[in-house]
Amino acid sequence: MVMACVDHQQKSLEAAADSSSVPIPPPLPSKSDEHRKRYGSDVAPWLNHSCVPTATKDMWDRLFNDGYKANVVIYTDNGGIVYAHANIIGTASSVIKGMLKQAKKHGKWYTISIRGVPHEAVRVFIRFLYSSCYKKEEINEYIMHLLLLSHSYVVPQLKRVCEWHLEHGLLTTENVIDVFQLALLCDFPRLSVISHRMIMKHFKELYATEAWTAMKKSHPFLEKELRDSVFIEENTRKERIRKRNEQRIYSQLYEAMEALVHICRDGCKTIGPHDKDLKPNHATCHYESCKGLESLIRHFAGCKLRVPGGCVHCKRMWQLLELHSRVCADSDQCRVPLCGNFKAKMEKQSKKDEVRWKLLVKNVLGSKKIGASPFFLPVTSSSSTTMS
Repeated sequence: MVMACVDHQQKSLEAAADSSSVPIPPPLPSKSDEHRKRYGSDVAPWLNHSCVPTATKDMWDRLFNDGYKANVVIYTDNGGIVYAHANIIGTASSVIKGMLKQAKKHGKWYTISIRGVPHEAVRVFIRFLYSSCYKKEEINEYIMHLLLLSHSYVVPQLKRVCEWHLEHGLLTTENVIDVFQLALLCDFPRLSVISHRMIMKHFKELYATEAWTAMKKSHPFLEKELRDSVFIEENTRKERIRKRNEQRIYSQLYEAMEALVHICRDGCKTIGPHDKDLKPNHATCHYESCKGLESLIRHFAGCKLRVPGGCVHCKRMWQLLELHSRVCADSDQCRVPLCGNFKAKMEKQSKKDEVRWKLLVKNVLGSKKIGASPFFLPVTSSSSTTMS
């Protein structure tokens, strides 16, 4: 028996070795041309992958169109009539099933009414109950009515179809206000979020439309909430941009501090300490701020107005030197000019200036959360100093 198992394993290994000769399987079947022609290429994906044969759907469509042995008369607006079968539409909709139970029967006929929407919209709706099929032009024209009917008569599949089409092209600035109100009224949470986003995006355009005026008259509280949400969104956006710009400035200051230490300690190309052998073309500098800082240092060294407030560029250099002294971890070993002098100057500053500088230091050090430089104070130390 052991030998049989060994032989079986050997055959399995040989089959695996020959697997490269197995031909590639054919591709999965695509949507048929007939289905695409009849129902369009923009059909909701779960309908395209239905396992029900096309012939069966055609039979359901013929049963609806021909009205063979129909026993329900549906009255619509403008004297329209749609014939249907009680067993089919009652099974597809629990609401219609209840209407049929309460309906008066005249001979074999049940009579119910579906009013408030166009006759053709009712016909498209009843046909969907038979075969879950629809035409693209029908869904485009009666999307709002079908959305309302799917909610009123509890047809979840039609509800998903309407939501899908609105989300993938039928939701426009012309109908978004109506869709938003209908989504809230008929419990379409995803659709309400999507339409709300579109309203936020096109608020100025929509605010001047008749649909907005009508909503303001019929639902004043909803209109006020929309306006408030627009203002909140705008303020949030501005605050987000402001914080992003501040963070970028703090990050640039941190990089400038690193470049300043690099220039004064190691030297960079043509500028650095006097005891360093500078090689301009030796290597590429990895500090992006070095180039601009090098120009600023050269100006600072040769400017004749080198006093605080006398020159804009020199004032900036003074501020960078003072900022460095506040983030420097060891002034005794630091080679940046005036680092110790600014450390001593801190004791003579006013409390207001001290708080302002400590807040700046905290934000600059906090902008580099990973891989902070060993030459600067840790963020926690800066934060504790600020709180003291």
